[in-house]
Amino acid sequence: MDILGNRKKIGIVVPSTNTVVQPESELLKPRGVTNHIGRSTLKTQTISEQGFADHMRAMREGMDSAIEQLMTCRPDHLIFGVAIEAFSGGIKGAEQFQKALADKAGVGATIGSTAAVAALKAFGAKRIAVLTPHQPSGDEIVRIYLQEAGFDVAKLVGLKCPSPWAIAEVPPDIVRGHLRDLNGDDIDAILQVGTNLANATTAAEAERWFGKPVLCLNVVSYWNALRTCGVEDRICGYGRILEEH
Repeated sequence: MDILGNRKKIGIVVPSTNTVVQPESELLKPRGVTNHIGRSTLKTQTISEQGFADHMRAMREGMDSAIEQLMTCRPDHLIFGVAIEAFSGGIKGAEQFQKALADKAGVGATIGSTAAVAALKAFGAKRIAVLTPHQPSGDEIVRIYLQEAGFDVAKLVGLKCPSPWAIAEVPPDIVRGHLRDLNGDDIDAILQVGTNLANATTAAEAERWFGKPVLCLNVVSYWNALRTCGVEDRICGYGRILEEH
């Protein structure tokens, strides 16, 4: 038995440029659960609307080797910490991608899209608002997936971050302002996608302001991984999904 990860070891695959998934995941782990990061090299310097397809292609390169390297530490479950890939291809594409990851890793896999759907359904949300760091092409991928999953995407704001690093540099006050703009009496829940957008604590604050679920993708992915692994601990301070479900 692993001395520190004596309950579960969680493997997490992220792009090499991502600086948010790892520290946010560390905030969320209960006693006896450890996190282990594998990085897929990403050399993309900018994310423009014209170059978005190239950016996605670059993210795919090296994923297999990152998973192979990560699995040598024998994690019990895999989280795929890349948002846009998890939403690509609608419901069918996401299901196929999740199965391929699980087959590759040899353990269960969590991806952000299906984790987000599970969290939204746990709260009974139907009409939602969405915040992304993406360009319009990426926003459309997210919108199509969520609509296919049965949600009414009433509002969507894309920050059009110009580089992978710029996503992690978005300050909390900017995120707060957009969350306020997205909120409304007719909105059941707000979902933030983009794994390199720091929002775990801000989203939890916003839930208290708005009195409704405000879901951070990294938090719902970690929640999904824990529950899939049979870890039922209620973790306070990072959102209702970890406290109530």
